[in-house]
Amino acid sequence: MATLPRAIKSTSGSSIISDNDTCPRSDAPFDAGIKSSGAWTEHLECYSLSDDEPEPTDGHHELQPIEETVKTARALYDFEGKAEFKELTVEAGDELDILKEEAGDGWSLVRASSGEIGLLPQTYYTVSSDHTDRSTLPFMGERNRLSVRSPPQASLQNQSKPLSIVPQDTGEWTNPLPSFRQSLLRGKSLNRFSGFVTSGAEEWVLEGHVDPVASSSSSSHQRVSTEDSINDDNRLSRLGLGEADRHYVDADLTWQSKVPKFRVLVHSPSKRTSGLSGAYTVYSVTSLFSSTTDESYDPYIPPISPARITVQRRFSHFIVLHTSLTRRLPGIALPPLPEKQYAGAFSADFVEARRGELERYIGCIVRHPVARYAEVVTSFLGCESDVEWKRLMPQFLSMPVAGPSFFAHVFHPAFNVDVDDATEVIDRFSRHTLAVGKGTQYLRNIFGRIREVRLEMSKAERLLSYSLLSLITSTPLSSAPLNGINKDAEDTPPQKNGLLNEEGAWCWREGCQDCLKLTKAMQKTSDSLQIVADLYDDHARRTQLATHEALKSVAHPYQLYEGIIETHQSTVSRYKDALKSGKSNDEMTARCETVLNTTMAEMDTYHDQKVENFSTIMREHLDGEINFHEQVLHRLKAVRCTFDAPRFDELSRSPRQASRYERDLEAPKLDPPPLPQPCPHVYDSAPMRPVNSAIHEGIGALLGKSQPGRKGSLLGRMWAE
Repeated sequence: MATLPRAIKSTSGSSIISDNDTCPRSDAPFDAGIKSSGAWTEHLECYSLSDDEPEPTDGHHELQPIEETVKTARALYDFEGKAEFKELTVEAGDELDILKEEAGDGWSLVRASSGEIGLLPQTYYTVSSDHTDRSTLPFMGERNRLSVRSPPQASLQNQSKPLSIVPQDTGEWTNPLPSFRQSLLRGKSLNRFSGFVTSGAEEWVLEGHVDPVASSSSSSHQRVSTEDSINDDNRLSRLGLGEADRHYVDADLTWQSKVPKFRVLVHSPSKRTSGLSGAYTVYSVTSLFSSTTDESYDPYIPPISPARITVQRRFSHFIVLHTSLTRRLPGIALPPLPEKQYAGAFSADFVEARRGELERYIGCIVRHPVARYAEVVTSFLGCESDVEWKRLMPQFLSMPVAGPSFFAHVFHPAFNVDVDDATEVIDRFSRHTLAVGKGTQYLRNIFGRIREVRLEMSKAERLLSYSLLSLITSTPLSSAPLNGINKDAEDTPPQKNGLLNEEGAWCWREGCQDCLKLTKAMQKTSDSLQIVADLYDDHARRTQLATHEALKSVAHPYQLYEGIIETHQSTVSRYKDALKSGKSNDEMTARCETVLNTTMAEMDTYHDQKVENFSTIMREHLDGEINFHEQVLHRLKAVRCTFDAPRFDELSRSPRQASRYERDLEAPKLDPPPLPQPCPHVYDSAPMRPVNSAIHEGIGALLGKSQPGRKGSLLGRMWAE
């Protein structure tokens, strides 16, 4: 089953591709400013993004505030609002005044006839001037029969104007303190609708999608044969739909990859300062494209280095990328963007942690077979002109939400979903992701304890080194008792007490060659143990921290795919109801199959990424452990050789020189700084994130929530004084 492409009307301000064209015109926005985009575009028939609406003539204008006018509307459905969220309770048919149509997250500020003002979902009312008897719309009777309580999102063709998107604050420009909503909801959207509604899948299943610029041909979702739906000719953009906006599900319910995999590195962070935005961090983002191999491979010819493109991006640019992707690919499970930073944004530890998080984020995006050829992704990675990229960002932010049009552009074989199998698959997938998340959380906790044990091993090896050095030099540790030492002779040099001879050997005899060799070999052992302690410390702080951070990418699969699971379960329910109704609901059944193809392809993508993620994490962990133990083994073997001839005999040729660690015996370095911990995942249940702890501790001190050992609040103490 697949949706058939429909013809595109010629409209001003939009780039139209004729039947004979296979590539967009030279003025297409996709290629603007991209000097090295061939690595992506050589694998696409056409690569302009089909928006389903004409692009705004001025992208910057979409970012300006829009003056709201009071409109008269009528409620379409009953809605019971929650008082704690300032929502309005209405009944179907109530007269309403729309005070602010765009209040955010699909809500409007509405005044009821009683004078009460509150929030109401945009899809629960219709403006009176555009009011139509909903009972005459297609599938309206089906909606009532199915007892749909949550209406679909507003259809794109009913929008009177493009959505106004306010640029997100990255924490680098303004607002040094987190807002109340960010602190309370931890940055999450205040949207109580399921993924089935917010993705546009419900509206697609119930009403389909009418392309605003399509011809008057049939807009229904039609069945075609499996061969026709995946035929190469059908994949061409012969009717004007850009190939980058068309997604294919193969017969085995997997996304078809139209662009080969490539790798992205985020590296070389640097601090910049701007007169408008202040200080910020810029990261180099490099895409590496492996050269294709052929049968003419010659081992004597050096391999061609992979093609690479490097651009400069800051965190706010990643927000533009993420915002645009979530709006244009609602049926895709996208990874969460790392959270913003309010304090210590330029510390070396945080910058490195942020670099790793951004690299894992963009790496997950480009590994997705659909997301990696989205226009915003290719522009983000390939637009080397900073001026051109800044011009494109408002255009990406002003793009309308895809909604049901996303599913309208999914092509798949006909009749390839069994409803019973689909029901069983989602139950197993849901239980599996919950179990994976629970087990990974336990693994993360255990791994943190292992790192602490490695740090304790470092302290133990260092203490052993100090103790051994203290023994052969007769210099007590500052924290050790002076048992067995004559207190009257404490200030007497060890040589005078017979503890060391004139050559520094651990012996009361002068000129003892055996003790000189033994003393110098034991000193080398002490020095090597210090190096082993450094290896333990570095391994816990650097190598194991990278593995600890990487576990976040596999920590919360259920939360990441919760919208996919909800969409799949709701679609299966509608699918079963449509099958019971017979031929009268063939079109709805076909649309349900499209959604199920999408969700099952996403589940297959998770399967592939889970195997790749855990394999990579385990390989890197084992490689790190092997390298660490090899270094420790190398040091121990080297110092072991000093006790055997001929190296042991060579130690008697010169007097012993003092070890550089002897100065530490008076103040041994046994209290290393705490281990750096990975920043919590967006979905972690930690009540407070470390990056904000300093701010909230300061606020707590002002309000009287003092730390242990401190009495009263700062304001209280100031008032008392």
